[in-house]
Amino acid sequence: MPSANSLSAPPASPSASPAPPVPAKPTVKPKTISDWCTPLVARLPKVSLADCNSSKLSPTGANSLNGFPVLFRDIKADAKHPQAIRVLLLGGIHGDEQTASSIVFKWMDAMQKSPLEFNWRIAPVVNPDGLLAPKPRRMNARGIDLNRNFPTPNWQKEAPSYWARVTRSDPRRYPGKAPISEPESRWVYETIEKYKPDVIISVHAPFGVLDFDGPTTPPNRFGRLIYNRVGVYPGSLGNYSGIHKDIPVVTIELPNATQMPPDAEVQRIWQDMQTWIRQNVAAPLKTARN
Repeated sequence: MPSANSLSAPPASPSASPAPPVPAKPTVKPKTISDWCTPLVARLPKVSLADCNSSKLSPTGANSLNGFPVLFRDIKADAKHPQAIRVLLLGGIHGDEQTASSIVFKWMDAMQKSPLEFNWRIAPVVNPDGLLAPKPRRMNARGIDLNRNFPTPNWQKEAPSYWARVTRSDPRRYPGKAPISEPESRWVYETIEKYKPDVIISVHAPFGVLDFDGPTTPPNRFGRLIYNRVGVYPGSLGNYSGIHKDIPVVTIELPNATQMPPDAEVQRIWQDMQTWIRQNVAAPLKTARN
């Protein structure tokens, strides 16, 4: 039997050249919440880097056209509410309505400090490219108004016609060439389909009112904001979800797009919103999502 030594590889000849070293793969540092929060908070009134970091947002898997993730977080109701109402809370569909994102961060902070009776899915900055443009703008990076890009019935006929006829082709309200053509609006659409919220809260500015679409009783007021119908538009989230899908949609229009309401008003809107949901939105059936 050959010895172990006889099975070993022969020694390299003195003239053999050593194998070239394998170049190390460059280390790409994974993005963290701070990497995303730093540019966001530079544009958001009254939101600090610590506020954004503590929100514990995560990427949804959907990115804006410029590659910025749509960030979200799920915050669950406490154990006393096993069949809790599901709320989808959206801010910043229009990038130049900065307070619409800021107030959502403030409410997220409140959610983490006390037990909750509802389940929340929260996306405070639905349109990051609009917010982070050299000058914040309503539309996304392709110049499309995300709140005219939802698949309402007869969209192809009504949305372009409305844009041309009523808005006189206002570029700030361009609905695009097809519904849910944009990654940001598509994420909202898919979230509605999969998460199946019982109610949607969408925050805007600066009309200083409450708008409502869908079944159940509209809210009378949240804080100082009084219910006053803004209108129904082809391609809007309120039209799509509230009227077409029968999911109540409350649109909160803050009074100013760049200046936050006083802290006490932020809290009053938050408390009034929860009271209205508790009294007017039906809890899901126990077997509905099993």
